[in-house]
Amino acid sequence: MKGNFSHLFLLLFLSQLVSSCLVPDNHFSKLPNGIWRGILKLDSRPVSANPKGEPLPEKLNLKFDEVTDGELPFTFEIKYITRDSFIMVLINGTERIVANDISFGRSKYLAKDTFRVNFPIYDTYLHGLYEENVMEGEWVINYRTENNKIPFVAKFGQNHRFTQLKKEPVFDLTGSWETTFGLVEGEDPYPGIAELKQNGNYLTGTFLTETGDYRFLEGTVQANKLYLSVFDGSHAFLFEGKINADTTINGIFRSGKHYQTIWKAKKGSKNVLRNPDEITQTVKGDDFNFEFPDIDNRLVSLNQIKGKVKIIQLFGTWCPNCLDETKFLLDYLQQNKEKNIAVVGLAFERYTEKEKVLPLLAAYKKRLNIPYQILWAGSYNKTEASKALPLLNEIIAFPTMIMLNENNKIIKIHTGFNGPATSKFLAFKKDFENSVNKIIQHSTN
Repeated sequence: MKGNFSHLFLLLFLSQLVSSCLVPDNHFSKLPNGIWRGILKLDSRPVSANPKGEPLPEKLNLKFDEVTDGELPFTFEIKYITRDSFIMVLINGTERIVANDISFGRSKYLAKDTFRVNFPIYDTYLHGLYEENVMEGEWVINYRTENNKIPFVAKFGQNHRFTQLKKEPVFDLTGSWETTFGLVEGEDPYPGIAELKQNGNYLTGTFLTETGDYRFLEGTVQANKLYLSVFDGSHAFLFEGKINADTTINGIFRSGKHYQTIWKAKKGSKNVLRNPDEITQTVKGDDFNFEFPDIDNRLVSLNQIKGKVKIIQLFGTWCPNCLDETKFLLDYLQQNKEKNIAVVGLAFERYTEKEKVLPLLAAYKKRLNIPYQILWAGSYNKTEASKALPLLNEIIAFPTMIMLNENNKIIKIHTGFNGPATSKFLAFKKDFENSVNKIIQHSTN
């Protein structure tokens, strides 16, 4: 009897020991900590218009067998700050975007966990349900009235972006590519430059255009197909392309649900873009002035800012390129406190109601700790924006930067922004610093 009891005790002890080894300790109270793979489910409607003199997309052999049609993938990481609070880190190439405005709860009606991830700067959010290592819901773009909800699903523990296949690439895409977008009927084609870097199947890069760059793209090359995407809380870009025998590329570009077009590219370093300092010009002399409301609804005139060199930033809170430029300006001001410079942001927004716009601008200013004034200048529609500043011939891009001397004379207008995702960023920084220094020098002479 005693031997049986000892044997039973040993079995119970071993059972408890094995159980303690097999059952993981749940350190986190909400979403699993670690890497996730997300998908935005875009509409898969093909481009049906006939490009000027070009065959229809379905005749271009643009079938992308390695991926599911209309799905835009991205990866992110859940990182816990404490046991009960965490952040989401969006991953796009070398860029990391932290989202920390997150709520997690429980739906009594559905008896499931719920989540919401806000991107307050861009006025968008992800929300939905969580169950068994799967998040499912939608990405909502508040400022859009149509196509403003895109289905979303994410799975824990997956770290590939488009596919886990490793088909041998037919060509190394590393380098610059002359690109043309808008090759569909009813669109005016516009130029771009693709800057790509390939390492085996792994592909990163961006596209530069005259209105800005497409930021940090990440994807893959599979045999004669390429795939790139970015999701940053504001933009949802998907590029798919076929590499032809002559090393040209035919592709489809999608921006969320609301836009898709055809693009072509050929290998080459020729600069097909206009000089960003020559696109926007003055039409009625160079005496510049404006009067717009600030975040407290007080009218502010440029003439109220006296005796300073001025940088006027035309931007929108909805615009990631503008955010890149804002961060650049904040860094520059921090490192050049001794310089007699005034920066003013003129916001062109998607909302038209003052009661929506002014709080949005105030939150943007506070979140980024912006020390300079931000004024509401009107609609993001470029035709309307041009009317708000009639001294300029046109506004084709946000951001656009206007440099003035202390007497409010326009010295330089820079259209668009070559951000940190591009090879042009360092050259832009150097040119900006030289331009500001020259204006200051002439102002003190």
